Amino acid sequence: MSSPDKPKFHGLDHLRTLAIALVFFSHYRMGIYGQPAWTKEVGHFGWIGVDLFFVLSGFLIASQLFVAIRDTGTFSYRDFFLRRFFRIVPVFLVVLAIYFLVPAFRERAGLAPAWKFLTFTLNFGQDLRVAGAFSHAWSLCVEEHFYLVLPLLLLGLLHVGGFRRAWVLLPVLCVVGLMLRTYSWEQEYLPALSAPRSWAAWYQYVYYPTQHRLDGLLLGVGLAAICCYRPGAWARLTSFGNLWLLPALAALTWAYFLCYEEYTLEASVFGFPLVSLGFAFLVLAALSPGCFLYRWQSRATAFGAAVSYSFYLTHKGVIRVVQDALKMQQVDLKTNLVLIACLLASIIFAYGLRRWIEQPFLRLRDATLRDRPQSEAPAR
Repeated sequence: MSSPDKPKFHGLDHLRTLAIALVFFSHYRMGIYGQPAWTKEVGHFGWIGVDLFFVLSGFLIASQLFVAIRDTGTFSYRDFFLRRFFRIVPVFLVVLAIYFLVPAFRERAGLAPAWKFLTFTLNFGQDLRVAGAFSHAWSLCVEEHFYLVLPLLLLGLLHVGGFRRAWVLLPVLCVVGLMLRTYSWEQEYLPALSAPRSWAAWYQYVYYPTQHRLDGLLLGVGLAAICCYRPGAWARLTSFGNLWLLPALAALTWAYFLCYEEYTLEASVFGFPLVSLGFAFLVLAALSPGCFLYRWQSRATAFGAAVSYSFYLTHKGVIRVVQDALKMQQVDLKTNLVLIACLLASIIFAYGLRRWIEQPFLRLRDATLRDRPQSEAPAR
């Protein structure tokens, strides 16, 4: 497997930027002060941006581990943990401090206890009716659980000699996810329908828990396994180029109609894997040399990808601050100009965090690990 940095996989930058744009419009349409009418429909399906992040994470993180195993027979869990720590935790702690110290930054009333954020357990039992601020950190919890379990699982499989047969876990875990979501919808969400604001129970029991949201991560891991260990199959797959956009569009279109009513059994059980499948095809297209996503270089999407993590963490709070300030000036908040102002402010704030928090800690990470050999793998 050649390093995706040589040449750089520009297509993944495009997809990261697409993912954060989807998330932004999904959250903006639910603003407490109002929004342009068109955002309600455009942002209705924007929640899938998180699932695109999951597929990307599954591919990128698993690729790093698989390449190390392929080249050296193992990998350093310590080094892997340090890379993830320096990449994720510093800016997260800064944003968390802002949420606790600056109540005006909170987009919703109520904030979960600090220990739930610090232990990355927010997504278990999270009730939006009680604690709605910084609720989008749930997806970071899912990713942290993935970063913890996947390398430990791989090390365990290497130890017992079961690594080469580990692929069977992917379909098994996908089926387990279907079963768990079915159970939670029937046994936990349905009994809560009689309670006020019952929609919050769907998020609490079906949408947020890690065991329900593994589809995208698993498909990303599957792509990484083919890329690293089946080079012939990978070459054939990536030879189709733009053609992979067709099944991607078909799956996402099907998912759009299936999930238009989000709280149904069908959407709850089959919606997430269908969305993830569509994005897996899209990632495969972006990794194919014949696809325009692979060849197209864009400074805008490279920048969007670079600030996407800080943007994700802070955009809801920034929207609240900007709209509060404009409301005091009696500005109509349901205009496109206010949306643009919120978007620009979110980008600027994210860039500041990227420059002054993320990048210094990434340099510290590189200095800490400088003398350790690095296997070629997708950058993240």
